[in-house]
Amino acid sequence: MKKILLIFLLFTGFLVNAQSENKEAIQLIEAWLSAQQDYENLPAITAAIVKDQQIIWKGAYGMANMEDNVEAKPETICSICSISKLFTSVAVMKLVEEGKLRLDDKIEDILPNYDLKQKFDDSWPITIRSLLTHSSGLPREANFPYWTGPDFPFPEQEAIDENLKNQETLYPSSTYFQYSNLGLTLLGEVVEEVSGMSYDEYVLQHIIEPLNLTNTRTELPEDLYGQQLAIGYSPESRNGERERVNFFQANGIKAAAGYSSTVEDLAKFAMWQFRLLDTTKTEILNSSTLKYMQNVHWTDPDFDQTWGLGFSVSKGPDGSKWVGHGGSCPGYRTSIQLNPKTKTAYVVMINAGGENPGKYIGGMHALLSKKVKDSTASANVNLEDYTGYYDLRPWSHEMYIGKWGDKLVSINLPSSNPAESMSFFEHVEGDTFRRLRDDEEPGELVQFERNENGNVFRLKRHNNYIRKIQP
Repeated sequence: MKKILLIFLLFTGFLVNAQSENKEAIQLIEAWLSAQQDYENLPAITAAIVKDQQIIWKGAYGMANMEDNVEAKPETICSICSISKLFTSVAVMKLVEEGKLRLDDKIEDILPNYDLKQKFDDSWPITIRSLLTHSSGLPREANFPYWTGPDFPFPEQEAIDENLKNQETLYPSSTYFQYSNLGLTLLGEVVEEVSGMSYDEYVLQHIIEPLNLTNTRTELPEDLYGQQLAIGYSPESRNGERERVNFFQANGIKAAAGYSSTVEDLAKFAMWQFRLLDTTKTEILNSSTLKYMQNVHWTDPDFDQTWGLGFSVSKGPDGSKWVGHGGSCPGYRTSIQLNPKTKTAYVVMINAGGENPGKYIGGMHALLSKKVKDSTASANVNLEDYTGYYDLRPWSHEMYIGKWGDKLVSINLPSSNPAESMSFFEHVEGDTFRRLRDDEEPGELVQFERNENGNVFRLKRHNNYIRKIQP
């Protein structure tokens, strides 16, 4: 009985430590994202972190509408652009499961209006599989200038089909990776042709509603524009300004780039995938089908680009597999990335062009993954006294100090790699700490000083002072 009790206490202690580490890492994430939004002049950034069946954190910083001072929230809607392709790919694979479609079916055998010229006599067929892996050799875009501002003239489906005869393949099929919005647009037409339903009706009935994605649509909800639907802004000009980008609808390109959603809904989409990967049951798709989609099905000859069936597939810094997709539409940049092994997922949305949401996913993941040994003796001090923001000017910008178990931790702000800027401080006595080197050996002393009210107002390091600017 005592042995069972000891195991229980050890396990409970492990859970408490793990939860504490997550909480403290998330506090750093919040401080980092808030600073990045300000220093990088982002209109807004929203984000969510998923662990298996739980959204362990979600947050929003900045303005969904800068002109009307509408604050961003986790339920703020953005264009998710090419993340739309994941929904189209799931729809296609559901039809494959039902025996209504085969991965090696030729596109010209399915779509009666397909008459794009095959330029290469020795090309392999353009198949459903090659369209899903972007190895079909098709042009990147339909024959219209819809990425051109200020009005972004996205065509309707009929115009896209009518202009196929004026296009030709770029490469022989199954030769190179060539990302193609046209290819996924045609797969949206395949869903209509094979299912006998409109594309919108099919994904709504078979994917969006079953997953309860209440803020996910195959278009941008114009009636919510400037309120729940964030306004999109341009990249920064040389003088640091961002212009408001005109409202658009992707129209006939919706299967490739037309959807809108929130970080909360895409978090649910990730949770569905983790549920499915952990069972042999069926939920929209068979478990084996999703696993198959997330395997590598195409590797470019230079070995730098790998792709699954609809999903991007890559190897992370730790060697594990990551799957997901990014999105880039006028005024919006988004990304969803999942680690099937650890059942961890990240979603980031930014209502501005010219940004890299993957940078924020990488930063959040690095902070959440950081591990540091506990001290031999616990700190007999209230660590909250020392936490907050410190002024590094004129040498740099800010430093944030937070708690990390029985230690203090600092990160520099802003930072493209927040985990690399982390420093840990171990308590010595009173208000004195010692910095830990990367090998966790003790470094220089760090001494905090208090004002007449007993509050910490600065720290001394290397005989120089750094002022505390915010608790």
